Amino acid sequence: MTPQAPSPAYRRLSVEQRRRQLLDAALSLFAHRAPEDVSLDDVAEAAGVSRPLVYRYFPGGKQQLYEAALTSAADALRQCFDEPREGPLVPRLGRALDRYLAFVDQHDTGFSALLQGGSVVETSRTTAIVDGVRRAAADHLFRHLGVAEPGPRLRMTVRMWIAAVEASSLMWLDDGKLPPADELRDWLVEQFTAVLAVTAARDPQTAALLGDLGGDDRDWGA
Repeated sequence: MTPQAPSPAYRRLSVEQRRRQLLDAALSLFAHRAPEDVSLDDVAEAAGVSRPLVYRYFPGGKQQLYEAALTSAADALRQCFDEPREGPLVPRLGRALDRYLAFVDQHDTGFSALLQGGSVVETSRTTAIVDGVRRAAADHLFRHLGVAEPGPRLRMTVRMWIAAVEASSLMWLDDGKLPPADELRDWLVEQFTAVLAVTAARDPQTAALLGDLGGDDRDWGA
């Protein structure tokens, strides 16, 4: 008789540890393949468990697993912008972008599928999760700028820049991650300062903001 391949070793884990294991396996797969190309069998194999065990933790099947993995990735993205509000503003923004671009680099295919949409598992809930990351990024920027109640023009400017960062990230992936990440980071920081200057010509709040920032030790040309 031909010997059967050994089954994956089963490790006894706590509920939270097992759930984390399955999410990590799913995120690893979604990072390099479009969501519609990942099956529950793939996740089970990557985690070294059985398909029924995956269903035990995610009875909603692939949709529930994808949304949970997406939420986990969104939490990681939010942390990219969680920079201490100390020291010059431009270096702070640069460090946040370094973490963001490192995440994009690590999750390239999945990041593209996430932002470009069109996945068979995309729903209003997954769209809300993604938009929540954009809102969190904007909130972080306003806090770094010291603005508690941004007006419509400033809000629009910040959200437009965040959209530009997303679009640039997708193009960066399509172009073989060129230019180098540090050059892309510097260019995006320069774009942020440039769009603020353009808005300042039409918006007193942004003009006052730039005036206040120009009076401290932050180097807007860095």
